Amino acid sequence: MIRTTRRGFVVGSALALPAAAKGQMRTRLRRVTSPDRQIAIEIDPDTLRWSMVYRGKQVVAPSPLALLLEDGGELGPGASLVSVSTRRRQGSWAPPYGIRTHSTEACGELVATFVDARRSIRFALVLRAYDAGAALRWRLLSAPGGTLTLSGERTAFHLPTDATLYASRDEGSYQHTVQTRIGPVPHPDLTASCDKGDLADTPLTVTLADGSALLISESDRLHYPRVMLKSAGTGVETYLMRFPGRATGYSGPGDTPSEDKFSLPAPFDAPWRVVLAAPSPVALLERQDLIPTLASPNRLGDVSWIKPGRAMRIAKYTTQDGLDVVDFAAARKLDYVEWDAHWYGDGTDASDATYSIPAIDIERVIKYARSKGLGMILYVDRVPAMRQLDAIVKTYRRWGVAGIKFGFIWEGRQSDVDFITNLVKVCGEHGLMVNLHDNLRPAGLERTYPNYIALEGVRGNEQFPTATHNCTLPFTRALSGPIDYTICFANPRNQTTNAHQLAMAAIYYNPLTFLYWYDRPDKYAGRQWPELAFFDECPTSWEATAALSGAIGEHVAVARRARGKWYLGALTNEHARTLTISLSFLGRGRWKARRFADGVRAEQAFETPVVLSEELVMADSQFTLRLAASGGQAVIFEPA
Repeated sequence: MIRTTRRGFVVGSALALPAAAKGQMRTRLRRVTSPDRQIAIEIDPDTLRWSMVYRGKQVVAPSPLALLLEDGGELGPGASLVSVSTRRRQGSWAPPYGIRTHSTEACGELVATFVDARRSIRFALVLRAYDAGAALRWRLLSAPGGTLTLSGERTAFHLPTDATLYASRDEGSYQHTVQTRIGPVPHPDLTASCDKGDLADTPLTVTLADGSALLISESDRLHYPRVMLKSAGTGVETYLMRFPGRATGYSGPGDTPSEDKFSLPAPFDAPWRVVLAAPSPVALLERQDLIPTLASPNRLGDVSWIKPGRAMRIAKYTTQDGLDVVDFAAARKLDYVEWDAHWYGDGTDASDATYSIPAIDIERVIKYARSKGLGMILYVDRVPAMRQLDAIVKTYRRWGVAGIKFGFIWEGRQSDVDFITNLVKVCGEHGLMVNLHDNLRPAGLERTYPNYIALEGVRGNEQFPTATHNCTLPFTRALSGPIDYTICFANPRNQTTNAHQLAMAAIYYNPLTFLYWYDRPDKYAGRQWPELAFFDECPTSWEATAALSGAIGEHVAVARRARGKWYLGALTNEHARTLTISLSFLGRGRWKARRFADGVRAEQAFETPVVLSEELVMADSQFTLRLAASGGQAVIFEPA
């Protein structure tokens, strides 16, 4: 006997339904709701369309689902429903680093199983509703020969007509558009190797007329091409990459090895398609841990050796330069130093990443750094990583290296995803953290392999972007995962104030935060620089996160807690503004607030002084932040 809920769901495992039950089920939607009942995700098994409701409003209208087969056909439409099961998942997990100490796994889950009798393929669609958002994935159960070859995937998102989208590609600026006109302008340095067409990278941020916001992204991308998004008809649709993003060394798609088809074993779980939902754009910042929550759990075992922290680059290539940066980093209470390209050669295919150039005694500098309590991170290009990974990880392990920053990494095709997964896995098995650079996008892999501690995939601060760009990222790329933003302090090329630069350390979540990107120690000699105390103290992993105020491209204010203190960061765009925020996040007692604020705005933003002050506050205090144009403010709250 099959037990159903009041809504007609089958409870328990996926069991075959009697014919009468099948007929009854096909007359109504299948729905599952979040624990707080604010989110529902639905599927219509007759048309194989899905939809999503948030706070009583349909935010994704019925949208088609299909896998594109190698012969040009579609898997999904026309398949027969076999069973439906639902359950309530409970519990939480404790990430080794993150925006909070525990992330909930509580959700409602629905699994609808189908059969394509003509092709002898069985598959399921898995739908989950969390308080933070909804997710769905394809689950291949069986196929002839145990393998299914695909040419793509069609998961559509038909958004409300009042939706406004924020889209970007590679390291280009963000486009402010509608769902039928996605076409962000790529960064000028985007190589011709990438997929052609009007495509956007994940995540895609959506604002609605009632003030609420969505974020479309992916999670648990393993052995599957990276997804992009495009306009299709009246909505947005997935597009699976066939070429690697920014593939250096290739002149165009005709020269770059494409993967128009890819094969999956059966059984297989495809990546999650994720839609975060929040009452306002800034509230999304408290929900971003849903993306790693959906990823496969840790496969490395004990990861207590992984230490989040702050790093500084060694930009010159002599032993003495390395020693000098170690001394500066230790004095500034940093955690890591990193030797960037090309400490081992010129980066060509012939470079050997297991030997330093003659001007550098690499083992001496590593040993000296460790004596100061600092870890060493070494940069390695993609080609040496492909050619000599085994030798690299064994050599670095012997030297006592803490991690590797890999550059010019390709991501897009299934083979690129497999290369990255293996790269991170092998490094993790040898006790090495990984930071990947170039055109990459997060998908929760930091849960599966926690040594994957940081990645780029952003128009970084080393390109000296506008304050508007910096006020857009917290609501877009920074929400999908760690963002290596390479903060540049007191640099004459900055378009923002120094207090703005300080605040970014608390606003952008990145477990391995790079500071002083273009700096050398002698820049800071001869004066005290008291404002640098914020960098000295600001952590990179958090016990709690409170989103306080924000509007995309205009301003943002966020507070994060670690080790008994709260760290607040606030940014504004090219317009000066005053924000008044609640301090209710502080809780009981009196707190000392140490401000690092904009002084009188100078003609050049980077020359605006940072003014330090202290005051006592309580949770019921109204706290005022006065931000200069292109400015910001950083605050440390500690118990009085």
